[in-house]
Amino acid sequence: MITENQYFNGNVKSLGYETTEGKSTIGVINPGEYTFGTAQKEVMHVIEGQLQALLPDATEWINIAAGNQFEVPANSSFKVKAAVQTAYLCQYR
Repeated sequence: MITENQYFNGNVKSLGYETTEGKSTIGVINPGEYTFGTAQKEVMHVIEGQLQALLPDATEWINIAAGNQFEVPANSSFKVKAAVQTAYLCQYR
């Protein structure tokens, strides 16, 4: 089954699906700054565009260009900033 998700007044939209490895979502983030929480370990791949991320326990933002990824541990939150529309794939493991 495919699920539709919408966050932050429609500024982040994704489609969710299940694989043999677990749940994943693929979506688009509009320009802005957002805080996400996750109950599971999350691997976020930037497909197109670019994000800045402030990871748990970090004090400095990092740049994540298209073709790169970052990981977030379970039961934590993180922030992202997008200057342009950015496509992503999140894998929950």
